[in-house]
Amino acid sequence: MQHKYFRRIALVATILALFVVVLGAYVRLSDAGLGCPDWPGCYGHLTVPQADEHVSKANQAYPERPVEAAKAWKEMVHRYFASTLGLLIVIMAIVGWRNRNQQGQQFRLPVFLVALVIFQGLLGMWTVTIKLNPTIVMLHLMGGMTTLSLLWWVSLRQSKMFLPYSSYPTQLKPYTNLAVIGLIIVIFQIMLGGWTSSNYAALVCSDFPTCQGDLIPPTDFGEAFHLWRGTETNFEYGVLDNTARVTIHFVHRVGALITFLFIGWLAYKLAFKSEVDMLKRLGFILLFVLLLQVSLGIANVLLSLPLLVAVAHNGVAALLLLTLVTLNHTLNPKKLM
Repeated sequence: MQHKYFRRIALVATILALFVVVLGAYVRLSDAGLGCPDWPGCYGHLTVPQADEHVSKANQAYPERPVEAAKAWKEMVHRYFASTLGLLIVIMAIVGWRNRNQQGQQFRLPVFLVALVIFQGLLGMWTVTIKLNPTIVMLHLMGGMTTLSLLWWVSLRQSKMFLPYSSYPTQLKPYTNLAVIGLIIVIFQIMLGGWTSSNYAALVCSDFPTCQGDLIPPTDFGEAFHLWRGTETNFEYGVLDNTARVTIHFVHRVGALITFLFIGWLAYKLAFKSEVDMLKRLGFILLFVLLLQVSLGIANVLLSLPLLVAVAHNGVAALLLLTLVTLNHTLNPKKLM
């Protein structure tokens, strides 16, 4: 009974984490990341100031950031859901710890997730207080993706879904290392996507497959990947010049090509060459999600980054990551508890 309760919490937390990741992308892409200039409240309130008196005081306190209710509500709704997720993770860890002596009960990873979500909260605070520093924004994105992935891993382990096929060791072995490499490639590509978005470089190339008319445009890697620029600058709408932004965008495209070729090849091998039905199904799922993600990426360029398409691109990136987590879980007989 305790295992069933824990499993349900883990699954709900996973679904909520996916929603929070997508909602965070929506907040960032709609330029609402500084909708509330303070943290954890909004202009000193638990909700967005609405009364004329409160709005007036907020504008006096933050003259450089007058109240924009629409943006502020986006930011606060994201914080509410993120806080709820944190509470669920704490409950999950408590349940896991209390039942740690029961066979099959996970507790180490849920406890680690509590520490991770606390650090993620700090990154959320620094995102606001350091005014959208690209490195902090990217780390905040990766913290969310890591939280989501580990919650899904806990759910898979606890529910015994996609368990390793111990009766097919020969058929599974060739794919084990490939799945790990694929996961690493996707993680780095998501990091590049976060760096592109946080430096406002997504729209710098409006043509495809060329970038500002060149297949290989002029680049400045030193400026483009300078990771820390202090804490005083306001990074909203970006601070890099055109060449640096082009460099970031171009590297993200190269990463997308590498991801497409390797993950596409891996999906093909799983779907059409594997002798294990579960791997075949995962191969077809992986291929579908990959093609959808590439299509959304190209659409973002050709359609000048429509908000819903850009948010979907972030959401499908999370699904691609979860598919590879599922594949690694299926192939890996070691238990991460």
